[in-house]
Amino acid sequence: MTADLNARVRELLENYDGPDVSAADLLCDRHPADRVAFTIVDPDLTSTDLTYGELRERSQRFAVALADLGVEPGDRVATLMSKSADLVVALLGIWRRGAVHVPLFTAFAPPAIAFRLAASGATIVIADVGQATKLAPSDDIPADPSWRVIIAGDGPAADATAPRADGEAGKVGDAAESADPTASKPATTTPLRFADLLAAHTSDDPRAVAAQVGGAGLLVQLFTSGTTGTPKGVPIPVRALASFHAYQEFSLDVRPDDVYWNAADPGWAYGLYWAILGPLASGIRSLLLHAAFSAPLTWQVLERFGVTNFTAAPTVYRALSADSATAPTDLRLRRASSAGEPLTPDVVRWSVEKLGVAVRDHYGQTEHGMVICNSWHDALRADVPAGSMGRALPGWHCAVLADDADVEAPVGELGRVAIDTQRSPLLWFLGYLDAPERTAQRYTADGRWYLTGDAGSRDADGFFHFSARDDDVIIMAGYRIGPFEVESVLVLDERVVEAAVVGMPDELRGEVLEAFVVLRNGFEGNAELEAELQTLVKRKFAAHAYPRKVHFVDALPTTPSGKVQRFMLRQQGVR
Repeated sequence: MTADLNARVRELLENYDGPDVSAADLLCDRHPADRVAFTIVDPDLTSTDLTYGELRERSQRFAVALADLGVEPGDRVATLMSKSADLVVALLGIWRRGAVHVPLFTAFAPPAIAFRLAASGATIVIADVGQATKLAPSDDIPADPSWRVIIAGDGPAADATAPRADGEAGKVGDAAESADPTASKPATTTPLRFADLLAAHTSDDPRAVAAQVGGAGLLVQLFTSGTTGTPKGVPIPVRALASFHAYQEFSLDVRPDDVYWNAADPGWAYGLYWAILGPLASGIRSLLLHAAFSAPLTWQVLERFGVTNFTAAPTVYRALSADSATAPTDLRLRRASSAGEPLTPDVVRWSVEKLGVAVRDHYGQTEHGMVICNSWHDALRADVPAGSMGRALPGWHCAVLADDADVEAPVGELGRVAIDTQRSPLLWFLGYLDAPERTAQRYTADGRWYLTGDAGSRDADGFFHFSARDDDVIIMAGYRIGPFEVESVLVLDERVVEAAVVGMPDELRGEVLEAFVVLRNGFEGNAELEAELQTLVKRKFAAHAYPRKVHFVDALPTTPSGKVQRFMLRQQGVR
């Protein structure tokens, strides 16, 4: 079966890496016109099916509109949009024109938006009506921007950028996606309307013909979440679709008869790659929930639509776990997957009981997609060792390198997780945008290995175990300690919702562990609970690796994609 999967990798590369391929054809036009591409689910659980035929016709009109606005192949077009039919139409119109998509997360405030627009050189921004105030002139957004704004969704476009009579900014989407209140100044020009542009153009215009950019042509310019510094621009070529398709098929095991739902936001890699691109590439129907996240609503969608294949970030599973009282009893899940942060063992145990299936952990990066997974495919599925992030997927060869030499570390030894550039045909990373030095830092001197920046180990059966970001590994009195192992023990206590462990300076030991713990409602942190948690770590992990201090906090600082920002915890601990 392994040979069959390797042959499938070659087939996918041939499909997506030709010199004349068109992204619009690969993602839309080659599929039957009457096939449903997405089911758009609204907060009241009503839904609308969107077929490939509808997507083709609407995206052709939008591609012509972009041409009228002066957008040429290779130009950058940004979206500040939630999950909706308009988003998918806009994306396919961008790609049909041969332009490059720049995703903007809807929870971003104006500074984050301005940084990405300036760094990418975007000429057009398509924004939901509830997001448009973030693009109004402010300390961060220039009064004469180099981009034009297109407003999508219901509501007068002028109302989206003008201040209200009470002096506050206009309505800004769902509560979980509210804008920075400082971005309330009116725009200097009236934005264009997405619906008007579609109505004003026809699909039979010669400019609607899909651009053939080839496998090396750019599809997306995405920015990393900035957990270790300034966000880095990642250019994503069309041929990366081979990798996205392979992960959906090999690891998620999405099948034609599945009801598939990736709950991640398409403003970030996991949501864009496998809530939008993967389903479009494979032609398999996907759900898009047009609403802010809530645990009760997620339970309702899983039940009402009979979801059989579900994937989401660990934060979603933790939220569902905390809301288990409203969980339905007749779920139809056969596959559940997670990515973004390591899954703690308590979530896996909970999922068996409440979801009827053990959620499986997968590992990857914005720069590559998913590369190491506890795969669901029949030919790859195996019992998952506790805490494992899986084995390398077909098309990828990964290893753990020693800390002091670019050679593979012994089995079980903590080292640097790396990707073999010579034995990974699905590798597509082109280097960071305008950052050759930062790109070079990702590779060993001979170029053989791409260094992920994560620390981990690999067991005798080839399963990888995540430990931490390289710079988060704690070295205490000569012992290398990964935060994840200690965090996994802390959350075993039923009073603990989340935990993060960092290293703090210590004159005697170099570093010592300190823990930041979020408690469930109704529990209070005190010296007694601190001592109990310290004892738990000594008993369940290692006597020397217990946290010397336990800080009880209301929440952990995270990036918008849900990754814990440990550097902020270290700063907090110093204070």
